Amino acid sequence: MGLDLDRINAELRHAAPEAIVRWALARGLPAIASSSMGPGAGVMLHLVSRLAPSLPVIWVDTGYNLPETYRTAEALRERLDLNLQVYTPALTAERRQALYGPIPGIEEQERHALFTRQVKLEPFERALAEHRPALWLTGIRREETAFRRALDVVTRDSRGLLKVAPLFHWRQEQVDAYLAEHGLPDSQRYFDPTKVHAGRECGLHSAA
Repeated sequence: MGLDLDRINAELRHAAPEAIVRWALARGLPAIASSSMGPGAGVMLHLVSRLAPSLPVIWVDTGYNLPETYRTAEALRERLDLNLQVYTPALTAERRQALYGPIPGIEEQERHALFTRQVKLEPFERALAEHRPALWLTGIRREETAFRRALDVVTRDSRGLLKVAPLFHWRQEQVDAYLAEHGLPDSQRYFDPTKVHAGRECGLHSAA
């Protein structure tokens, strides 16, 4: 039986993130969570660690993260005892650069699309193939990009995954307050070369 997403989203519109995570887990579906380890990542990871400590947390490490991102990811893994599953590209950053050249700018559309597939989409697809989830918990928020404003707390993506975003309606100040309340490590300096700009998608949520 299909889910009535309109009804579900209306019911969850004002629910607390913890209640949304509990609703998702109650579906009894094979599930994963994902994280970019970017600013604010600790909120979603803290919720997962409390409510589903054994849940696989997928991090696609492109190989191009800043040192601060790697340190924050390790601090969160240790602090929250995450079941962190790190997926890396088939080509190391050094090998990819030797074969394909430096990171392309977003104006180089074909080269940048290939770069994004190599370092972000292919590793994530490998994670999906290995874990075979039916449910995906994600920390995306409505205010982050124009694409995300067209989504909702619960959506069905093009892969058929039931995607649940417990923080979807949270504002940045709520994220900041949660991080401070729980003393969670956070990365202030972050750069994703598959996005370049904060308002762009990397492809994980918009891939066809």
